[in-house]
Amino acid sequence: MKKLFIDIGGTHLRSEIESEEGILSDSVSSHEIGLLAYIDTQMVLHPQIDFIGISYAGQVNKGVIAASPNINIDQYDIVATLKARYGIRTCIDNDLNCAVRAEASYWKSGSIAALFVGTGIGAAVIDGGKVVRGSRNMAFEIGHIPYRESPLHCGCGRNNCVELYASGSGLEKWLKYYGSDKLPHLLTLKSMGKEKSVAIQFEEGLLYAAGVLVTLTNPEILVLGGGVIDQNPYLVTLLREKLNHYALAPALEGLRIEMSVLENAPLAGAKLLEDDHG
Repeated sequence: MKKLFIDIGGTHLRSEIESEEGILSDSVSSHEIGLLAYIDTQMVLHPQIDFIGISYAGQVNKGVIAASPNINIDQYDIVATLKARYGIRTCIDNDLNCAVRAEASYWKSGSIAALFVGTGIGAAVIDGGKVVRGSRNMAFEIGHIPYRESPLHCGCGRNNCVELYASGSGLEKWLKYYGSDKLPHLLTLKSMGKEKSVAIQFEEGLLYAAGVLVTLTNPEILVLGGGVIDQNPYLVTLLREKLNHYALAPALEGLRIEMSVLENAPLAGAKLLEDDHG
């Protein structure tokens, strides 16, 4: 039999199909194709699929996609839909919950926080070896904590989210606001004219989000990942050097700040969902 694992981020859909022999195929596409349409296609190509694990960039609770600021899907019971359509078992969780589980496995830690910056900025925490979920599986939506008011609007509709400053979508919005349609690396931005402020406010927003996360959760390890971090690895050094100005000092004692070394932590975490719900 085969397993289909999917990671839906704010911009891309990545997937792998595995069998007892290993990975049979992997792909990357725009998520605009639609999750259900993509799965329908894979079921035609691989009718032996008997399990689907999904990492989703949004708020997910009990198999239902409740909302997503960066993807136009809400209140959609994907688990029930696939059960009715194909009779196969499906498990779905928030992408950062999946990522932090994969990171915990890699770093062998039961006290770890993940802060990932891609299209959005998200966080997840494992404490005592378990994911901290909240009453409706929506803990640590850190991208939407109030930060600074701006002339721009977040995908959630507000104008003061930290995601407006410290995320890929936030960078694009600010550069467009200043009349630029390019998104260079942050160090390049810092050498430019008025765009320099966009890079500086990104760094400040990231430090603020990390400081809140570490102060509230006191993890053993803080792992940074996501596309923006991958493209700007100096940000890991920045946090190591300056996080003491943004977090409570006792929460920083013994803290390790690491960059994710997993190729795709959310997708790796999606593979762990089968064991959870077997």
